[in-house]
Amino acid sequence: MSSKDEKAAGGGVFSALRNWGSAVQKSVNGLLGYEGLEVINPEGSTDDAEAEAHKGRWKEEDRDNYWKMMQKYIGADVTSLVTLPVIICEPMTVLQRMAEIMEYSHLLDLADECEDPYMRLVYTSSWAVSIYFAFQRTWKPFNPILGETYEMVNHGGITFIAEQVSHHPPISAGHAENEHFTYDITSKVKTKFLGNSVDVYPIGRTRVTLKKSGIVLDLVPPPTKVNNLIFGRTWFDSPGEMVMTNLTTGDKVVLYFQPCGWFGSGRYEVDGYVYNAEEEPKMLMTGKWNQSMSYQPCDQEGEPLPGTEMKEVWKVAAAPANDKYQYTYFAHKINSFDTTPKKLLASDSRLRPDRYALEQGDTSKAGAEKSSLEERQREEKRTNEAKGHRFTPKWFNRTDDIAHTPWGDLEIYEYNGKYGEHRAIVDSSDSVEVVDPKSIEFNPWQYTNLSSE
Repeated sequence: MSSKDEKAAGGGVFSALRNWGSAVQKSVNGLLGYEGLEVINPEGSTDDAEAEAHKGRWKEEDRDNYWKMMQKYIGADVTSLVTLPVIICEPMTVLQRMAEIMEYSHLLDLADECEDPYMRLVYTSSWAVSIYFAFQRTWKPFNPILGETYEMVNHGGITFIAEQVSHHPPISAGHAENEHFTYDITSKVKTKFLGNSVDVYPIGRTRVTLKKSGIVLDLVPPPTKVNNLIFGRTWFDSPGEMVMTNLTTGDKVVLYFQPCGWFGSGRYEVDGYVYNAEEEPKMLMTGKWNQSMSYQPCDQEGEPLPGTEMKEVWKVAAAPANDKYQYTYFAHKINSFDTTPKKLLASDSRLRPDRYALEQGDTSKAGAEKSSLEERQREEKRTNEAKGHRFTPKWFNRTDDIAHTPWGDLEIYEYNGKYGEHRAIVDSSDSVEVVDPKSIEFNPWQYTNLSSE
């Protein structure tokens, strides 16, 4: 491997970290019917894999039923094949998860105000890393219903809207904007179910435009592996490269997410470089995605410049202790009815009856409501097809653009500006009735009364 290639993989002074190995794993051979399933303990050795296998959240009966349902899908993409039980869910949807990347949006504000092109990439890539603290949660968010939305207008001057724009394949689109930046994403995932784990490949396109300079940034995140789905404590790892490219100048950041090794060695570690368009390193970056990121100017060999020091650029905010779903204060804010905008859209994720029932601790009702929503979605699809109609998103338009990602192609949806117009009208009106958002019935449906159609 050349020195340039090594730096691109997070090399230089950090290259030795790549040899730490992968997390300890062992097949479950002591439990009848589960032979060959791998249990991976991020904190232990091969000697305690059997003990680790018994530490999951599943009750034995639920676990057995889940395995009977899932074993036929080994090796398959289970993104939209399987209806998953509420027991593994958190009271939040994928659209709300998308909004969590805005928690540290002040880093994008700083990038917009910054004149140094390499510091811009330090700020923006640290912002991209910051979302991984939320990703360590082991609960699965609810899949959005087609036409479902989530809106946020009460953070950092940001207007944020996300919408489920496709059901098969599941595709979500999002847009955020304030005086400093615009953020646009079209997102879907590809999965590979491996029995006790699943590989998740992010097939998406993320673009950030900084308004002062006009530069456009493109983000390609690493894949994620969800370990111990059935046996053991579920945990996430995202080994691989994150690449953020300045499409305007050709500068880029390459950050390498270390794989978890024996006894947790390397877990959470991130390191790499900011490069100019000639692929010369300008800044080295290092940190942990669950704690902080720091930077330091470097020479063409990737070594720190004399007279400079490592400086912290991002640090994770304090989080509630012993929170059931490991939510941050910002995650609670996203979920709260107290932070809803004026005249909340009836299609908003907060209003989902299954999500709300789970939040209230009623898993039985949550499961029933989830099944009801999914059946309603199937009924809506049948009605749509019978009438020869094609679903049309409200806040995003499908384009002719196709993004080519390392894991597959993606049709691109773009923000159409209508939500900004809607929000401006509502916020400027004195005649809008104040309504308790909890009283609004969840309604993402194109056909509001199917029985009369």
